[in-house]
Amino acid sequence: MKAPVFAVVGRPNKGKSSIVATLARDDSVGIEARAGSTREAREFPMRVDGETLYTLVDTPGIQRARAVLEWLRAHAEDAASRPRAVRDFVSEHRGDARFHDECALLQPIVDGAGIIYVVDGSVPFGADYEAEMDILRWTGRPSLALINPIDNEDYVAQWQAGLGQYFQTVRLFNAQRAEAEKQLELLVLFGHLDEQWRQALDRAVAVLRSERGREHREAASLITEWIADALTFQLSQRVPEGFPVKPVEDLLFTRYQHELQARERRCRRQVEEVYHYHRLQRSELDIDLEASELFNVEQWYLWGLDRRALTLVAASAGALLGGGTGLALDGMTAGLTGGLGTLISGTLGATSGGVAALRYADEIAQLRVKGIPSGGKLVSYGPSRNPNFPFVLLGRALLHQQRLCSRTHADRSALQLDTALLADVSDAERRQLARWFASLRQPRSAAAARQALAEWMLARTGAPSGSA
Repeated sequence: MKAPVFAVVGRPNKGKSSIVATLARDDSVGIEARAGSTREAREFPMRVDGETLYTLVDTPGIQRARAVLEWLRAHAEDAASRPRAVRDFVSEHRGDARFHDECALLQPIVDGAGIIYVVDGSVPFGADYEAEMDILRWTGRPSLALINPIDNEDYVAQWQAGLGQYFQTVRLFNAQRAEAEKQLELLVLFGHLDEQWRQALDRAVAVLRSERGREHREAASLITEWIADALTFQLSQRVPEGFPVKPVEDLLFTRYQHELQARERRCRRQVEEVYHYHRLQRSELDIDLEASELFNVEQWYLWGLDRRALTLVAASAGALLGGGTGLALDGMTAGLTGGLGTLISGTLGATSGGVAALRYADEIAQLRVKGIPSGGKLVSYGPSRNPNFPFVLLGRALLHQQRLCSRTHADRSALQLDTALLADVSDAERRQLARWFASLRQPRSAAAARQALAEWMLARTGAPSGSA
């Protein structure tokens, strides 16, 4: 069963490369603002587990449609000879610099590719487009047209009326925002346009849906492991007899934040790889630990739970942790939020830095100083017992995952991580989450809690449950 090939064609700078990046789920596809940035046809196969399901061909833009159509009309005797005339044109003009782009885009079609014709719905339809649509019709290959509204949808209706006279299927398809299911609909449509492709494309749709479920399961597992790791993370440092303890306390707190920040970034990179994003930029909301916004309740609980929600879950968490957790309903929660995105200002060891660190230290986790038999002290920081800490971690991780799942590979804007995501979680779910978080801190119950938390995340994505 041969994998179908689709040539994505149209005028320069009409979003062809964006369509390719989205349908191939490949963020290596070059997308440039300047017209004519694609000069050679380039193939982008959609592969899953080494199997090529279909291939997209990014082609140069049509430059001289009227001249090509004039040549074709002079060399075709009737409708039956038109596909041969297109092949002859490519063969005769392959080395002609005037028609370099036309030959490059027509070659994969002559070789058997289907056609995805792309236009920009934010510009008016004009009769000058009819020449290029005629050329594509002369090839005799299965085709559909996509209206990609680059700036707006002002002229979509015009395009639908004009394209409908040349193509069996016309769809509005925003390459920057098309959901995964809408991408699969195009494959189903092509299966109906060419019976020879139906079996291959039906399989492609099934495989891609299964792959999406696998991605969700793997992401849930990575996020769960990250949260469990953060909740049990502890740092210790020996202090020889006679040496001051306080500078070590300051150092441990700052190292604790540095390490958690690094581990969160690592988890995010891993989740991005799962969803095949390799070149993402980020724009995150950072909260300065010393800013006045810390005392704005909405900022305190941007990622985690608000005061009411924390009150509801505190009993569940406290019971499993053996009490003593406290609610930490003060500036610490915002400090914790910002602590994963920013570090305390000031030079390590400076008086201001030490005061800032100790202000929040006992709220993130507890400092412990114990004597050791060989003399001196053992200073430890962590693990965190703050009841809002795991909710902050979960809220940030779920928002990151949601942003990945709702964008396409054509979207090259910075990834925005700037809103809360746990507001829609019910009180019952919050209490259950608190119990799972408490269990993650206990070696005997951690494995079952990890599995339960991963299954809960899968249910939110709509993915089928299973081994995560």
